[in-house]
Amino acid sequence: MRVYGLKNCDTCKKARAWLKDEGTAAEFLDVRADGVSEAQIRNWAKDAGWEKLLNRRGTTWRGLPEAEKADVTEAKAIKLMAAHPALIKRPVFETKAGVIVGFGKDEQAALRAAL
Repeated sequence: MRVYGLKNCDTCKKARAWLKDEGTAAEFLDVRADGVSEAQIRNWAKDAGWEKLLNRRGTTWRGLPEAEKADVTEAKAIKLMAAHPALIKRPVFETKAGVIVGFGKDEQAALRAAL
C-alpha cells in the first residue's frame, strides 16, 4: 500500500499511526517533497472522483486568485492539483481495491476491507 500526503499534516500522521497499529506496512510519499504527476492525479480522480480529491478547505485553495477558483472542471482541478500539491485532499491511499481519499470513519472502514 502507498500513502500520499504531507509529512507535517496531522491527518496523515494519524493515518500512518493507525496503519501501523493495524499491522499494515505502507510506503509514505510526500506529495511536495517526492512529487506527484498529473497522470497520477488524473488516475486518482478517475477512481475516487476529482471533487473528492480537490481540497477546497485549506489555505492553499483560499490563497488562489478568484479566477483560478472559478468554474473548476475536472481538467482544471487536475492541473491545479499538479501545480499545487497541497490542493490534494489528504491522505490518498493506493490499495489493491482502489484509491481511498481522506481518513474519516468511512475511509477507515474501506481501508480495513482493503487490507
